[in-house]
Amino acid sequence: MKVTVELSESELKEVCRVTGQPKKGPAIRMLVVNTLLLKRREQLAEKFISGEWGVALDGVEAGMAAEAKTEFSRAKKWRA
Repeated sequence: MKVTVELSESELKEVCRVTGQPKKGPAIRMLVVNTLLLKRREQLAEKFISGEWGVALDGVEAGMAAEAKTEFSRAKKWRA
């Protein structure tokens, strides 16, 4: 699909610079695609931040305690 977009010459140059594309059409397309990708990521992250989505990490506390115990033991041996 083709779309007509009005941009100033300076804005168009910046779009080309930011995207690294020398041609106007591919630069605008890349900018739009990247912006959509970032927006989708933002929406997914917001679901985790709000608590709507989550991950159960069973055994994390036990693993952290075991790691701390091991590190304490190593430090003790090193100092001895």
